[in-house]
Amino acid sequence: MLQLAAKALLSGALIVAIAEIGKRLPTFAALIASLPLVSVLGMILLWNTRPDPENMAVHAEATFWYVLPSLPMFLLLPWMLRQGYGFWLALLAGCALTIALYLLMTHFGPRLGIRV
Repeated sequence: MLQLAAKALLSGALIVAIAEIGKRLPTFAALIASLPLVSVLGMILLWNTRPDPENMAVHAEATFWYVLPSLPMFLLLPWMLRQGYGFWLALLAGCALTIALYLLMTHFGPRLGIRV
């Protein structure tokens, strides 16, 4: 239980740090947010729990393929904001687009030989 709480605190601290840095330096905060910190931490924790090279390889490869459908959200959101749409609507549209692209990835990925 203590290990789970430590993981949650570390994850929360990263999010808070990015939000606080973003108040003054939005581009630098975006750089930090774009780093695969969560993925790297997740892989370290997964490896400590289950040190299996094949399991880690499958995890890392699937992470790559699932990052791709999430990227268009980061283009749609600023475009909508600049067009005058409200933040919450733009965020919702970005999330909906990401979910739709995830569904497409899980449906068509295996048919294209992509392990997800």
